[in-house]
Amino acid sequence: MKHTEADSYWGGIIKSMGLVFGDIGTSPIYTLTVIIALTKPTQENVFGIISLIVWTLMILVNIEYALLAMSLSRKGEGGTIVLREILVRMIKPGRQMLFITFLSYLGVALLLGDGVITPAISILSAVEGIELIPGLEHTSQNILILIAAIIAIFLFIFQFKGTDKVAKAFGPVMVVWFAALTISGVLALFTFPGILAAVSPHYAIGFLMKNGLAGFFVLSEVILCATGGEALYADMGHLGRKPVKRAWYLVFAALVFNYLGQGAFIINHPHAKNILFGMVQSQSSMLYIPFLILTIMATVIASQALISGVFSIVYQGITTRILPLLKVDYTSHQLKSQIYIGAVNWILLGLVIMIMLVFQKSENLAAAYGLAVTGTMTITGIMMVMIFSRTQKKWKVPVALLVTVVDFAFLISNLYKLPHGGYWSLILASIPLAAILIWTKGQRALYKALRPLDMETYLMSYEQIYKKGHIAGTGLFFVKEWNTIPPYLVHCTIRSNIIYERNVLISIFRTDDPYGLESHITTSLGTGLDSFEIKAGYMEMFDIEQLLKNNGIIEKVIFYGIEDIATGNPAWKVFSILKKLTPNFVQFNKLPAAKLQGVVTRVEM
Repeated sequence: MKHTEADSYWGGIIKSMGLVFGDIGTSPIYTLTVIIALTKPTQENVFGIISLIVWTLMILVNIEYALLAMSLSRKGEGGTIVLREILVRMIKPGRQMLFITFLSYLGVALLLGDGVITPAISILSAVEGIELIPGLEHTSQNILILIAAIIAIFLFIFQFKGTDKVAKAFGPVMVVWFAALTISGVLALFTFPGILAAVSPHYAIGFLMKNGLAGFFVLSEVILCATGGEALYADMGHLGRKPVKRAWYLVFAALVFNYLGQGAFIINHPHAKNILFGMVQSQSSMLYIPFLILTIMATVIASQALISGVFSIVYQGITTRILPLLKVDYTSHQLKSQIYIGAVNWILLGLVIMIMLVFQKSENLAAAYGLAVTGTMTITGIMMVMIFSRTQKKWKVPVALLVTVVDFAFLISNLYKLPHGGYWSLILASIPLAAILIWTKGQRALYKALRPLDMETYLMSYEQIYKKGHIAGTGLFFVKEWNTIPPYLVHCTIRSNIIYERNVLISIFRTDDPYGLESHITTSLGTGLDSFEIKAGYMEMFDIEQLLKNNGIIEKVIFYGIEDIATGNPAWKVFSILKKLTPNFVQFNKLPAAKLQGVVTRVEM
């Protein structure tokens, strides 16, 4: 991570713009277009809506994420799993712990569900700008969906190369994008300078008071301007807190200017359909096509940032044992966070294209969008209140509470979207949530059903067999902890008399910190019996074979347990299928196939 460019002031800002702010940076494409489709564009309404947008960005992104959440991290990493790790150390096991654990699982599931809707709405809304090109006004929606789907396919196909190489181009493109947003916004301001007054919050409050319940439901569309705000915190680990914060203030200014400009444009052109594209076209029809191409590039970058984020979340989930193991490829030697998970990539692509086909238009998609984002923001808010109330920084509690109340208001307003497509948010989030719950509960139940032996009991039988004779060379045995002996090991050594001259019990333990790696060897647990313990952070990547060699362990054969689950319980049946479909521990850690021996244990669950 420490290269001069990333540490340099502007280098860090430009990289942040490419990797973190794509999602929130592309929301001006559709936010006002969707709101104006529902609300009459009278001058009074426009002032109220623009004011609501500015203050939503201020409270939900600036205060909640830039000021509060980003002050909480573990070794520079952020996100829902990190908030849980911080809280777990502060509270005693019990009901509260269960509540926190469930909240963090829900937060992860909502973010993963969001990973499907964001690329779909961003790419579709950009492609729909084609309709404003003279001569292409009557392009059919099916052709637009086809173009959007092709862009999505290209985006996902190139994931395995890693974003490291592509990201170098991302930053500068996004800098041009934010500059274009600022300039087009400022130019539009000259047509109606009075719109600047909309920065005052009293217009937002007035709009809500006057429109009552209808005004409250407009909040569910206003939230579109803040989608991607949670990325500030989740992606903090890639680049560090300072560059992300510095870049955010520039992005915030660009967004505010652009929304004010769009407001001025609506007042002058109340019948415009596609606000941002209409505004740019009215300023210069010559620059419109380059702007459209820039828009499509920006939405691809926004989707890319989200896909990288999904890979990161899934990887954290795998190493903290809340998700099944999946094949992970590391695409960069410098950046540990650059990974590619094939299974996740292709499932995401399939779902993105399906969602485009189901919803057809970006404004229909807006109906499904917002529920997951407000859910994630509310969960972050609740967890922050719990953390700050247990630290020295008690003054942050009322601020965090206020933010959480605002989050909650947005969440409630989004519930009315449920029948109009909002249920898709829940369907998409329920898949990872069910996987997490079945996997975590299944692991626990399986461990109980396996009934491991304790070390002392095992050693009595082991010593007797060792005396009778052993095989030359070193055998490795994977265990969860060195002092609890799994049934496969008993089966292997004691029932089948497979004992080597040197037997090493290997256990890998993931710590609560993102990074850090230490290994420790304990010899003479018994005659010819050693243990080798690896402690690694949950984001740490390492090569087991190399670690063994460094500690003088040259294995002849590697044994590991495979459970054959027999069950009548539907949930455990799903758990058993998940176990069969996903790579086991040894394949996940890429050990040499020629030396591997899987030992099957039949388990009744």
